[in-house]
Amino acid sequence: MTTAADYAKLTGEYVLDPTHTRIGFVARHAMVTKVRGAFNDFTGTAHIDGDKPEQSSAELVIKAESIDTRNPDRDAHLRSNDFLKMEDFPEITFRSTGVRQSGEDTFEVTGDLTIKGVTRSVTVPFTYEGQATDPFGNSRIGLEGSTTINRQEFGVSWNAALETGGFLVSDKVTLEFEISAVKQS
Repeated sequence: MTTAADYAKLTGEYVLDPTHTRIGFVARHAMVTKVRGAFNDFTGTAHIDGDKPEQSSAELVIKAESIDTRNPDRDAHLRSNDFLKMEDFPEITFRSTGVRQSGEDTFEVTGDLTIKGVTRSVTVPFTYEGQATDPFGNSRIGLEGSTTINRQEFGVSWNAALETGGFLVSDKVTLEFEISAVKQS
């Protein structure tokens, strides 16, 4: 059981550990299966106020070119003008606008998500997974969360009709966050 005193100890500045953090996504493909992928190049920071979570903030910057679905042809298509148009929009960003504690170990982080030059407000529910000191003396926290967006709302609209009905790529995309953040101060 996490107490208010435990959260107070978390107050500080954090950076995402890219080797222990996953920024991923899931989209339905051909109406019958799911394609999973991740972004491998990103930076993130957070200010955590353990006494007043509503005064916390976070920022994430993802390099669009780092998209990885374990299929080079699909990745090239996702980087193209049909999807992310990464030459014109090399970054995907999220900047928090509000944080709310929604349960004993759950928090809702609302912010501005910008994909392909389009910004929309999204809320990501996160679960606090705990704090640990690693073998190198670093204080780490873990958070996990996910939210579903409609890619059409961000101008990511390419698709292909299927002979059996429906479309090749779902409009709904689930964004997944498995966060390991290291306290800096």
